[in-house]
Amino acid sequence: MTDQNPIRRALLSVSDKTGLIDLGRALAKRGVELLSTGGTATALRDAGLAVRDVAEVTGFPEMMDGRVKTLHPAVHGGLLALRDDAAHRTAMDEHGIGAIDLLVVNLYPFEDTVAKGADYDTCIENIDIGGPAMIRAAAKNHAFVTVVVDVADYDALLADMDQHDGATSLVYRRKLAQIAYARTAAYDAAVSTWMAQAIGADTPRRRAVAGTLAQKLRYGENPHQRAAFYTDGSNRPGVATATQHQGKELSYNNINDTDAAFELVSEFAPDDGPACAIIKHANPCGVARGDTLKQAYQRAFDCDRTSAFGGIIALNQPLDGETAEEIAGIFTEVVIAPGADADALRIFGEKKNLRLLTTAGLADPRAGALTWRQVSGGFLVQDKDTGHVGPGDLKVVTKRAPEPDELADLLFAWKIAKHVKSNAIVYVNGGATVGVGAGQMSRVDSTRIAARKAADMAETLGLDAPLTQGAVVASDAFFPFADGLITAAEAGARAVIQPGGSMRDDEVIAAADAAGLAMVFTGMRHFRH
Repeated sequence: MTDQNPIRRALLSVSDKTGLIDLGRALAKRGVELLSTGGTATALRDAGLAVRDVAEVTGFPEMMDGRVKTLHPAVHGGLLALRDDAAHRTAMDEHGIGAIDLLVVNLYPFEDTVAKGADYDTCIENIDIGGPAMIRAAAKNHAFVTVVVDVADYDALLADMDQHDGATSLVYRRKLAQIAYARTAAYDAAVSTWMAQAIGADTPRRRAVAGTLAQKLRYGENPHQRAAFYTDGSNRPGVATATQHQGKELSYNNINDTDAAFELVSEFAPDDGPACAIIKHANPCGVARGDTLKQAYQRAFDCDRTSAFGGIIALNQPLDGETAEEIAGIFTEVVIAPGADADALRIFGEKKNLRLLTTAGLADPRAGALTWRQVSGGFLVQDKDTGHVGPGDLKVVTKRAPEPDELADLLFAWKIAKHVKSNAIVYVNGGATVGVGAGQMSRVDSTRIAARKAADMAETLGLDAPLTQGAVVASDAFFPFADGLITAAEAGARAVIQPGGSMRDDEVIAAADAAGLAMVFTGMRHFRH
């Protein structure tokens, strides 16, 4: 093995032809012989480059609709032969196998085919076989062979060759080999995941997950933790696909909180009116509807002004200048919205530390997906919580049924409770949160904390009474005892939405009736741990 291996012969076979002609010309200029297949060879010839067909090298034509073209010892021997092994060199000479020093391959667009909703047979035909086999062979033999699988690496390849007089360095080949194996692993992961869904295998024996580096982060949750951000290729609107217009790079915590904010606000369709969610440490500290985005923001902000400082703001409609002016009044880490007008961009342009992200759409809260969580020695996989309830799904269990305005607030509160860490309690009054209790070990404590926050804000706003007076309350899971419901009633709640299903439901219903509350059961729980 030598540190530097000259590139004299290259095999190019790509589905994505971006940059192909420039690369081919650059290699030819450096005296590299070009081998190629099918459409890649045609594209290179059309550009006036001399290309030798792989079929000429193997002595076999492409066959079976292109399924068989590179699976041959003349190709794999050229990729796998150890140049410093006498027996390997003898075998190459005896069988007329020429060394291949550079492999440039990108694979059939399987992921794009699936994303476009192609049928089963079309997806199968877009599973690349020869490409991954060549990539793995070249990567294994990176002591002698350079393998490139990403268009983004073409310029770096040429730069390394120029630095080493037409050769590549071992350090660079090792780096490319790792990238190559990661690409074939991701490709196989995409195929196996799609096939599991296609055949209805909900819990396949093995699962694979892959991602593409989007950003190397300064650190993780804390400065002593290394971190990076990877995308999964799903193209779901949100922080992973958003355009950042200004501000410094997002941090680990920014990304986590921005995702939580945008997923929450996406529960509210733009056609149903403006909505705003403010998030702090992955929990909502204010969510509201309004006649305008500015009003929705103001009402969300008035739920918990203290926690909103340095928070994340998500909007369900494009940001306008009037709303941007209002938001600019306090320190905010990130604002994410489907879009932003020129006035908003100008106003935020003066806030250098504020990050503005636009997504060109909301996430679909009912779109199925899988969520992953690591535990020691493994990981948990589950369906994304896409559960929704409507008026027809509710069961009135008290003597008094909710009034129409109460029902609207109950359904609003229920959507929010889905995005609050358990144990979750959400007070809502007139389409705005007025108290949120999150992440407590007992439900009654969450109920008390939410009520206390409302009382604190009433004092801040100069109100005669907390806005929990006349509010409704949502609980993400059932009340195990009546104490939590009684606490809500004492805070002024007049209607309750909860899953039901406790052994003490009768006791809780009786307490609601005694307090004159209306209560409905959803039959659905929204734990968020």
